Amino acid sequence: MNCCKKFFGNDDCLPSQEGINENQVITTGKIYGIKRNRNKIYYLLLTGLLICGTIHAQVFKPGDPLPAWKEGYLDLHHINTGKGNAMYAVFPDGTTMLVDAGELFPRDKKTPAGRFTTVKPDTSKKPYEWIVNYIRQVAPVKNQLAIDYAMITHFHDDHYGAWYPEAPWSSSGKFRLTGITGVMDLIPVKTLIDRGHYYPNDIKTVVSRNSSDLTVFENTTKNYFDCITEKIDQGLRVVPLKAGSRQQITLLKKQQAYPQFYVRNVKSSQWIWTGKDTSVVAHFPEPIPADRSTWPDENSLSLAFTINYGPFRYYTGGDNTGNVFKGDSPYRDVETVIATAVGEVDIATMDHHGNRDAVNESMISAFKPRVWIGQTWSADHPGHEVLLRVMNQHIYKGERDVFATNMLEANKLVIGPLIDRAYKSQQGHIVVRVSPGGESYHVIILDDSSAAMPVKAVFGPYTSKKNKG
Repeated sequence: MNCCKKFFGNDDCLPSQEGINENQVITTGKIYGIKRNRNKIYYLLLTGLLICGTIHAQVFKPGDPLPAWKEGYLDLHHINTGKGNAMYAVFPDGTTMLVDAGELFPRDKKTPAGRFTTVKPDTSKKPYEWIVNYIRQVAPVKNQLAIDYAMITHFHDDHYGAWYPEAPWSSSGKFRLTGITGVMDLIPVKTLIDRGHYYPNDIKTVVSRNSSDLTVFENTTKNYFDCITEKIDQGLRVVPLKAGSRQQITLLKKQQAYPQFYVRNVKSSQWIWTGKDTSVVAHFPEPIPADRSTWPDENSLSLAFTINYGPFRYYTGGDNTGNVFKGDSPYRDVETVIATAVGEVDIATMDHHGNRDAVNESMISAFKPRVWIGQTWSADHPGHEVLLRVMNQHIYKGERDVFATNMLEANKLVIGPLIDRAYKSQQGHIVVRVSPGGESYHVIILDDSSAAMPVKAVFGPYTSKKNKG
């Protein structure tokens, strides 16, 4: 209902106000619900904004802290530690979800060579501690802090944290703190979601090994399950993502108040949603467990999902792949199947950080996003040809704004002026704040060089698309 009609009836409202919805956010001082009678205009301004409980003023001022989340808003925080992916979401009712908590292997030979970014904001804390520091500042509830859902899109260190010998031990001494295990030791997680451990081969088998010659991946996997085993005893629930479902990740506090909000699980391991009801298809042919050449690679097994709020839709998909090079299995192209099912979105995160084997033309033309977000930490994020595709007006017409958590000097030297033409922001935490009802959203950049994370720049408001089912 229009706020003017809600308080004063149909006869007294100006026709020009008929299309304004009471869930819209006031960001520019506009008056919603104008009355012919000046006294009643005054009443609407002073009283109507309070009674129309979902209308809030939002002011984003560079140098100031990010205004606190309020009920009805959807917040999507792309946290930049410089060492991997982490996205913290606050749903309209205050339900929270962390997607990935990466921490790259610090002994990687490429790290000191200028190819990777440094820890943000500095090395006084480990990457997992900076993720926790960020969450503590923006969480909807500060006392008895907990994360309702945590999701690991796939088992690579920049998404769930690498074991390394110098990593600190947990308080119990049973596992080392790195990435998601570090976060879970400092903030309780209620439900942990991953891709499952039994396709194409049971990766939990390394847990039973007691050998001093485990690889970094095997040690990392063992460390993850050692953490999970302890946390299950403390009440943690662990489940695989169920592709096709929109009932697995739900609002836990006031679900009935926001019927227009849901999370659609699009892909889990080999299963991809068809775009119809909850049906799924198995994308990969049946592998032979004893023959690694028949296994899909870890990136193409990544989880993918959309967050939907009224007309607003956001996509994220870990390191899913879409570009098949000579000699690759054609089944590495999971993006085309994903994009066909999902259709248009407002915001898309770049699969695989915008690397050359991802963000294919089919995905770009199907998604047609207004905003692209790159969670980047390496000199090959993004690939030059990927950025050319993203900006190509022949693939889809219209404006598109691109944002990156990091942009290395090496990228600028190789790609050249296209970087500055394409990117609205090249450095910082990227926050998407969606207005109540999902009609519009802002993109806010927070300064990642400071632990206080002040607002650095603001973009929008953007209008959400209206042509989605």
